[in-house]
Formats: sequence, C-alpha cells, structure tokens
Amino acid sequence: MKSLQELKEIKEAKQDQVNIRFNPDEAEAAEKTYILVCGGTGCTSNHSGELIDKLTQLIEDAGKNDDVTIIQTGCQGLCAKGPILVVHPGNVFYQEVNIDMVERIFNEHIIGGTPIEEYLMVEEVTEGEFIPYVESAFYKDQLRLALRNCGRINPEDIDEYIAREGYEGLAKALKEMTPDEVIQTVLDSGLRGRGGAGFPTGKKWMFAAGNRGEVTKYVACNADEGDPGAFMDRSILEGDPHSVIEAMAIAGYAIGANQGYIYVRAEYPIAVDRLKIALKQAREYGVLGKDIFGSGFDFDIDLRLGAGAFVCGEETALMTSIEGNRGEPHARPPFPAVKGLFDAPTVLNNVETYANVPQIILKGADWFSRYGTETSKGTKVFALGGKVNNTGLVEVPMGTTLRQVIEKIGGGVPNGKQFKAAQTGGPSGGCIPAESYDVPIDYESLKEIGSMMGSGGMIVLDEDNCMVDIAKFYLGFTCSESCGKCTPCRIGTKRMLEILEKITDGRGELEDLDRLEDLAKYIQANALCGLGQTAPNPILSTMEHFRDEYVAHIVDKKCPAGVCKALLNYIIDPEKCKGCTKCARNCPAGAITGTVKQPHVIDQTKCIKCGACKENCAFSAISRK
Repeated sequence: MKSLQELKEIKEAKQDQVNIRFNPDEAEAAEKTYILVCGGTGCTSNHSGELIDKLTQLIEDAGKNDDVTIIQTGCQGLCAKGPILVVHPGNVFYQEVNIDMVERIFNEHIIGGTPIEEYLMVEEVTEGEFIPYVESAFYKDQLRLALRNCGRINPEDIDEYIAREGYEGLAKALKEMTPDEVIQTVLDSGLRGRGGAGFPTGKKWMFAAGNRGEVTKYVACNADEGDPGAFMDRSILEGDPHSVIEAMAIAGYAIGANQGYIYVRAEYPIAVDRLKIALKQAREYGVLGKDIFGSGFDFDIDLRLGAGAFVCGEETALMTSIEGNRGEPHARPPFPAVKGLFDAPTVLNNVETYANVPQIILKGADWFSRYGTETSKGTKVFALGGKVNNTGLVEVPMGTTLRQVIEKIGGGVPNGKQFKAAQTGGPSGGCIPAESYDVPIDYESLKEIGSMMGSGGMIVLDEDNCMVDIAKFYLGFTCSESCGKCTPCRIGTKRMLEILEKITDGRGELEDLDRLEDLAKYIQANALCGLGQTAPNPILSTMEHFRDEYVAHIVDKKCPAGVCKALLNYIIDPEKCKGCTKCARNCPAGAITGTVKQPHVIDQTKCIKCGACKENCAFSAISRK
C-alpha cells in the first residue's frame, strides 16, 4: 500500500519522461528515446505486436536498452493510418507501419537521428507543406479530456497514470471534500451521461446518496458497448483504465458504496486484460481496498463479462446480468438509483462518463463547464467511421458542428463523393441529412432533428448509400438483438423489417409507408425498454428526410443509389462495348451473349445482379441503373 507521499514521489520521478509525450517543448529534457506503438484493438489486429517484437530485438542487438524504451499505448485515435508508431522527442508520427519499415526507422531515425519523410504523416496545406502530426487538422481541432491519456501513456503501468495526476482527484475527494461536496461539484460541472440519453450525472448520484451509511449500495460501469461502429468505451479501457477505476471509487465515496462492478463485453479481450492488470495494481497501491489513503473509506471493484447481448447495454438488463440472471430489462420506475443491483441503490454510468470525473474533482466544476454549450457541457468522443477519409476516435467540445467534425477533422468524404447523411446514436439514433450539416452537436440539437447523441458512433454516408437500405440494416440489427421479453419489440420490429424487405425487393406499396409510421409510433409508446422504444428511430428519420427514396423504391421500382439488388439492372452500352467477351466469360449466370468484336447483351431474366460484368469491363461499357 502506498501513502500519499509515496504517490507524490512516484509522480515526481516519472513525470518528466511522461510529460515529454504531451509537451514537445520539453524535448531538451529527454534523457532517452521513447517509441510509442499503438496497442489498441485496431492496430493490434493489424500486427502492431510484431512491430514491438522487431523493435525489441533491434534495440537489444544494438545494445540500446538504456537509451531507447518501447511503450505500448492504447488507441492513438487516427485508426485510418494504423499501425501507428510515434517517436519522442520530436513527436514524429509514422503511419501505416509494417514489419519491413521497422529496421529502416530504427537505423536511420532512432540511431541516425534523421526521420524518414516518406513514412511520415503528411497533410496537404495550401502548397503541400509538410507539418508535424500534432499540428494536423485531425489532432489540433480536437479537445481531449476523456481521451487525455489514450495513446500517450502505457495503460499497464500505474506509475505513468500517477505521473499524469492519477488518483489525485480521489485523494482530494477523500481528504478535502465531503460526499455531498463531491456530488455538488459533479452537478455544477454539467456532466451528463455519455451513454445515451444524457441524464445529469450529479443528479443520478444525488438520488442514490439518500440514506448514506444505512443501506448497502453499489457503483456500476456500463462497458457493454454494442452499437455497430462504436468503440469509444473500449478504447478508453484499453488506453486509460485507471481513469475509470478512480472515478468509480470517487462515486462510491459520494454515495456511500463500498463495492463496484465493471460490466464489459467478453469480445473486448485487450480491454479486459488491461482492466485486470489495472485493478491488481490499484489494490497493490492501496487506491482500492480497505482504508484508502487512511480515510476509513473502503472500496473495491469486480469485473463481470458480458456475452455480447446488445440488450445488456440497457441499464436494468445489465444489472440483471451482473446478478447472474438472463439479461432482460424490467419496467421503470423504480430506477436503479433507488432500486438497482441486488435491489439496492446503484449508480450506473458508462466508461466515457466516468473518464471525465477525476479531472472534474481535481480541477473543479468551472474548469469542465467552460467547454461546450449552455445545456451540454464538456466534450464528446465519437467513433468516426464510414465514408470519411480519417476514420478513428475524435473528441470535440459539445456544440461543434457536424461539418467541422467530418470536413476538418475527418478530412471529408473520399473519392469526390457528396456527403449525404450521418448516422449518430447507432440503432437507437437517426440520420442527419446534408441540410443539417451545420447543426451543433449537442443533446438538444440532435434530438430536434430526429437523431440522438447515443454512445457516440458517427457513421458517414455518401451519395452511394441507399437510405432505405441503411434503415433496414439498423432495424435488422435491433430485431436480431431483441431479448423477446415484450411483444412490441419482439413482434413489432420483425413486422417493420418485413415491410422494409418488401420495399427493397420491389414489392412495396405506398400504403406500406403509413403502416411503417403506425408501427413505429406504437413500438415507441409501448416497448418495455430503451432498445425497443428507440428501434424505430432510423426508419422515422430516414422517412422524414429521404422520403423520396422510399417513394422511388415503391413507385418507380428503382433504387436511386443503386444498392438494392432486386431493383437494379446492368446495361451494356453498345457504343462503348468492344466485344472483348470478358464480361460474358466472368458472368456466373450465363446471362451475357454476343460474338467477338460485337456489342454484347445482358438477359435481364437470367441476371443475378452480382456486378461481376461491371467489375471486369475494361471499357466502362456497363452501367448499373
């Protein structure tokens, strides 16, 4: 167990080598070279571990163990450029690194001192000027609060977290503040839940704090991130797990709880492993366990692994699963802050929400509330994906517009295509059309245009996306993930999906649009939990903003985006066709006929809409209509 004085000494001993990664001006103070290799799930799956093994061998062979240190970090953010390798001092950012590049980087840069320019991140600025990655649009326009340590520290070393003011927020709470003062600080900060509806965090803690000391209470963390394309919480757990542990201990002190649970899906093996390491270190250092910092406060945390059921992201289903039962929701009220885990008052927040808490306690409510908008304070982390150049993790102040995120940070839509919409909030959210490109991203603004913040997935869609197909995709996901407990969700979503399939198959009728709306409103009003109540959102938002596409599918029997196979026709332009026969030779259905050097023809009754002919045509003679 470490005393506060010992933690202070650890910080003083470690902070110089850690701070150099955050402050390029401290490069002269560097005593050695640090090579940061991204160890998030994305880069790990792209063989970043092999880069570490190769670098380790090169360092040993060169006898540079005392001069060069490799640090495996969490996600660096810019997933589109992974695997990522950053060298300090200098903030030198190498992108898309493979095993063949490592030896040259080591010899020419680490040993020789000269960065290899063709491997570096280069951003086109007016005349193609080369700039350091920290000044690139992707990074400089972000404000990283929840992600403040991700990609910069070793998540498996508690000393590095301590060097970054780690556990100072907990110490301040226990030594200088009453539980009510802690709750008031969180209330005053304006922090709202980052997992969905945006309920005020401090208010939730206040409700759970009643009868402090008289009844057993619990603190729980929702790390069951299940939205398609969302990986914010996973990345925080992989890159900065101690921030969540510290926050949960603060919450436990605030409400009078001595036990916490982190519910994390088993499909996140790296996050689970790093959480286990972090919890073990926290207990060894005495920041978890008995009599923390000599305050008399006891608090510990256990892990619970989820089996991947999307419904277990809903708070009542999650707690039912922690208790060892089938993960099904139940009606509210009573809410978890009154009757939650094991029928006891429970505070449940998601990973990103907790990641903000230690800094709020340490720096004060005013520090946090100066960012964002009047009603949506702080920042929000988004998993930016889809049709955008710079996919990855993005954290921006609330109130930043969609255009700023996609065009400036995301680098715009690739291949000269036009932005069409952005899906936010996952299956529970909606599509934001191009006419709302400049709407501020905050809880109220998104709700007004038929979408929601959700956990933070942001999928960019372009002109080649069919909005009916997008709605069908999300509804299909929700339908398959329904726990089946209530009829509106179990049966209603299935009926809606059948109608969408009918429309995309070319069998739709205009009356189907009225049926969809009626079903959607019924499910919203009668489903048991948030999963069912929000399941119609993607349909309602696409019907509102892209109704013409639904009508085209039904009346014209055409998919304007050319996505829905049943409504497609592949046509050969006789003026462009050279009769090379390549299309006919590659057609698996034998639907193309013609002689050599003569225009060919596609028999639409035999065509299976696979697109092989178009892919193999060397003369751009085949179009999809």
